[in-house]
Amino acid sequence: MTPDGSTWNNVMSSGPQLNPQDTDELEAAVDQAIAACGGDMRSTIRALIVANEFLESEVGELMKAVSHAYVRGRFQTYSG
Repeated sequence: MTPDGSTWNNVMSSGPQLNPQDTDELEAAVDQAIAACGGDMRSTIRALIVANEFLESEVGELMKAVSHAYVRGRFQTYSG
């Protein structure tokens, strides 16, 4: 529960809505992440933060590479 008494699900409900199959897959992924960290929630959160930072770094590197390639004329814009 959150400090105001609502559940965490209500806090997250303003985002995109998942269909039941996506929800089941998400729950399975959550269970796998927790199991991979021996059931320790702090370790699980830490691992997810580290993984997220790695992915953000990768996105930044890819954006630089695409931008550099665009400047060199290797990518054409989409003109619809």
